[in-house]
Amino acid sequence: MTATTLRRSGVRLVLALVAFVALVPVLFLVSLSLRSVDDISNGGWLPTRLVWDNLTAAFETVPLATMLANSWVVAIGATVLTSVVAVPAAYVTARAGVRGERLQTLLLASYCAPPIVAVLPLYYLLKQTDLTNSLLGLVLVNGLANVPVAVWLLDGFVRRVPLEVEEAGWVDGLTTTGGLFRLVLPLLAPGLVAALLICLFLSYNEFLFAVSFSQSTSSQTLTVGLSLFQGDRTVQFGQQAAASLVGIVPMYVLAVVAQKWLVGGLSAGAVK
Repeated sequence: MTATTLRRSGVRLVLALVAFVALVPVLFLVSLSLRSVDDISNGGWLPTRLVWDNLTAAFETVPLATMLANSWVVAIGATVLTSVVAVPAAYVTARAGVRGERLQTLLLASYCAPPIVAVLPLYYLLKQTDLTNSLLGLVLVNGLANVPVAVWLLDGFVRRVPLEVEEAGWVDGLTTTGGLFRLVLPLLAPGLVAALLICLFLSYNEFLFAVSFSQSTSSQTLTVGLSLFQGDRTVQFGQQAAASLVGIVPMYVLAVVAQKWLVGGLSAGAVK
């Protein structure tokens, strides 16, 4: 066996180990979703008796279908809002020299404090505009909260676009805004897809703002719904696990389908 073959076998073994470790939580969720409360309380990794009604019971315990739809509406709406704000902001941070670097520093500085410190002022702002218990309020909060992340990711892609491309457009009569949307933005497509996918995942998985600003079931998201399976005396772990699988499977499928754009886009933007 040659050294190349041994190296390839070692890489495959490491990748298989990493994949197994990554799948263990999901496999354990599947195990929990097929067990009764008493079976889960007794411990163990595998069910002693399969219970098939946890999924249907989860939809009866909480309005899971509505909450799942709310999560997608909030995630997609917030991602669109993030893209509208982050694309021109990233262009400024990449092209405006020192002022752009200061803007990027200011945006990233917002992540120095934990999100909990923003809950109270945001709640009163939403209350004054009658946007509590509404999907629009969650879209605005999540969309703006993800702008620093999106700008940080997109900045590297903008810097990779040669300035000569824009200068040629300016010679032909394009304005700075026209050059951004007609010349730079098409070249940002791989990075934009990768950045927006990450923002979509962040908005879909967000819990703090959702539980703080939405008390009505008509506007609550899936992450809030998962916390409602905890009763006064018992926790419906089986139903909670089944509901969790319903929530994560679409995201896993999306991540697999978009893997080429996600990995390729992030790799392309890694070098400034």
